[in-house]
Amino acid sequence: MSRYKLTYILLLTILLAVSPKLTAQTKEKDNSGVTRVVIEGSDTIPIIELPELRVYDRRELDYLYLKRKYRRLIRNVKKAYPYSKIAGEKLQELDDQLASIDNEKEQKEHVKKAEKEILGQFEKEVRKLTVTQGIILVKLIDRETGRSSYQVIKELKGSITAFFWQGIARIFGNNLKAEYDPEGDDKVIEDIVRGIEAGFI
Repeated sequence: MSRYKLTYILLLTILLAVSPKLTAQTKEKDNSGVTRVVIEGSDTIPIIELPELRVYDRRELDYLYLKRKYRRLIRNVKKAYPYSKIAGEKLQELDDQLASIDNEKEQKEHVKKAEKEILGQFEKEVRKLTVTQGIILVKLIDRETGRSSYQVIKELKGSITAFFWQGIARIFGNNLKAEYDPEGDDKVIEDIVRGIEAGFI
C-alpha cells in the first residue's frame, strides 16, 4: 500500500472518529431528486430554477421608503379623520346651543354635560389612537372647525385648562396650537383627506 493511500485512510478515520455529528449529517442529507436537463453533445447540463431576486438602485429604495411612509400616513389619516368630522359637528352643535343660553353658569353646566356625553361615547376609541394619529387629529380638528384645539379648549374650558392640556400634549410630542396648513406642511394630508371625501381612498 502506497504511503499516500495510507495517509488518506488514516486522515479519513481520524475525521470520522472525531466528528460523529458530521457523519450523522451526511447520512441524513438527501441530495437526490429529479431535475430537468439539457443534453448538448456529450454534456448533460442540469436546469435549476432559482427564485427571482430583485436588485434596486438607490433611487428606487428611496421611492419604496417614501411609498411605505405614504401608505402609513394614509392609514393614520383614515383612522383620525372620522373623529375630526365628529368633533366638528359636535362643536358646531355646542356653539349653536351656547348661543341660545345667556346665563354663564348654565353655559358651563351645558359644556360639562356635553363633555361627559362625548367622553362616554368616544373616549375608549380615541385613547386607542397612536401619538401620530393624535397629532393628525389635532390638525384635522383645526381643518374642520377653523380653530386650533388649544383655542377650542380655551373657549370652552378656560385658559388654565387649555394651558394644562397643551403641557400634556407637548410631553407626547403634540402641539394643540398647531394650525392646519393645506398649502404647506399639511399638503399631503389634505390630498389624502380629499381622496377620502371623494371615495377613492
